[in-house]
Amino acid sequence: MMDFVGKKQWFFFISWILIIIGIISLIVSQVQIKSPLRLGTDFAGGTSMILQFSPPVEQSQLREEMAGLGYAEATIQNAGEGNFIIHTREITPDEARALVGQLETELDSQIEITDYYFVSGTVAAKTTRNAIIAVIIAAVAMMFYIVWAFRRMPKPFRWGSCAVIAVIHNVFIIVGTFSLLGWIAGVEIDALFITGLLAVVGYSINNTVVVFDRIRENVSRHISPDFAETVNDSLIDTLGRCINTALTTLFVLLALLLFGGATIQYFVLVLLLGVIIGTYSSVCIAGQLLVVWEKEEWRALLPFAKRTG
Repeated sequence: MMDFVGKKQWFFFISWILIIIGIISLIVSQVQIKSPLRLGTDFAGGTSMILQFSPPVEQSQLREEMAGLGYAEATIQNAGEGNFIIHTREITPDEARALVGQLETELDSQIEITDYYFVSGTVAAKTTRNAIIAVIIAAVAMMFYIVWAFRRMPKPFRWGSCAVIAVIHNVFIIVGTFSLLGWIAGVEIDALFITGLLAVVGYSINNTVVVFDRIRENVSRHISPDFAETVNDSLIDTLGRCINTALTTLFVLLALLLFGGATIQYFVLVLLLGVIIGTYSSVCIAGQLLVVWEKEEWRALLPFAKRTG
């Protein structure tokens, strides 16, 4: 029989490694680009455009011409089929048309603006504040929901806290991953990133509630006097359901990532990471936190701390 609870220190160690990598990336990004995450137009303000070139041009050519025209800070993403997504400073529609005219001359290509999106710095700051508030409210609401759902269990606040800690663990790893991608590959976050995070919070908490509900059932049935054994049996009972749900979701997300287009690929990537990490935390973190709290084995949270008892 698989011993998920007995290997909890290994699972905590893996999580600590991922968290530490995320922290390092956030610090390095803050030093290099003055922001822990590379912010897109929604959060930093500016202009986002999708330009379609006919005939197509090379991304390096476009980047060189943009720099020559005074837009060296612009980020350029190849969306395929002659389309490029460009994020740059705040420019008016007239300035955008003037820029396109200059690019047409320099690159000898017909250019069509298929999408234009402008966000002022004030709106971007408000969006950032609202996004942070939304994530915090979601986490708090989830905790109170689980406390209420498990109110008949001893110390229901403990169940809610462990579930929320697991969710925060998931969110932090995703944020750290995108910080690393922003630092290495120039990946920017936008409003869809927050939408994806909130979806991940919901998915993760749903998986955790399924696991916790089975633990509650097995505790009520007194299948073992040892709480750790009860949790481990419950994890095994729900393992198939968690994996099957994750796999069916991953297949859809992989299809979207491959064929859904460049405008939603980072949103889909958030969901993809969220499903993987959410499933991992539901099986390998949340229940183990309950055991640690129940038995007060706090040293188990530290990587390879000497086991007691």
